[in-house]
Amino acid sequence: MTAEQKTLDVSQAEMSLQELAHLIDEGKEILLLNGRKPLARIVPIIEHNAPRIAGLHPGAISTSNDFDEPLPEEFWTAGA
Repeated sequence: MTAEQKTLDVSQAEMSLQELAHLIDEGKEILLLNGRKPLARIVPIIEHNAPRIAGLHPGAISTSNDFDEPLPEEFWTAGA
């Protein structure tokens, strides 16, 4: 889902928080600018209600048998 974007200069940001929240709830992104410089982007949170299913990609990830062994000293001192 691609959100529609609305740009808003901070000098014009006298809009109430409720109005901004309504725009975001409609799926719009709010890009706050200071002149031409972007300051912040407010984006809607997209909730995924589909349950996660374990085991969809068997074999895609592997872990070595020594994954929990201490790292060698060279790992910590290399480039020092």
